[in-house]
Amino acid sequence: MTASNTDYFHVGKIVNTHGVNGEVRVIATTDFPEDRFAVCSELRFVAENGDTVMLEIQAKREHKQFYLLLFTGYETQADAETLKGGDLEVHESRREPLPEDEFYYNEIIGADVYADDGDHLGTVREILSPGANDVWVVERAGKDLLLPYTSEVVQAIDIENRRVTVHLLEGLLEE
Repeated sequence: MTASNTDYFHVGKIVNTHGVNGEVRVIATTDFPEDRFAVCSELRFVAENGDTVMLEIQAKREHKQFYLLLFTGYETQADAETLKGGDLEVHESRREPLPEDEFYYNEIIGADVYADDGDHLGTVREILSPGANDVWVVERAGKDLLLPYTSEVVQAIDIENRRVTVHLLEGLLEE
């Protein structure tokens, strides 16, 4: 049985090669890079054309804002060139368990958002991380609603029922 794309989650992007020994530069898109990029870990590589292959990490080191990874079977610069531009993904079964009251973005995206008075406001379309706190983009019939992810605004998150209850502070809901 083949795993579907929804069974995998993006953890990094290969942006370039590094040196002549097959290393690639990876920008991490995970909160757990030490675990995701550990030696002997398996990641799914997704090429720009959509082809996929499983890769095993042979070596890892940090360099500036990048992770330099060497994959088993890709030990030359020519091998590494074939990986440029691809994405790295981890299987759902290898995701880290989160503490209570924490969640993965994909558990929130698509959730219905309700005001604390019961009014349906829309559905979370995406989550932005511009600075001090995340901003949830709620898709509505008219203009999108931007909700700061703060304890004053987000009152309850029900992952199982994909429902979020929020308190609309003055000025958040433009009519």
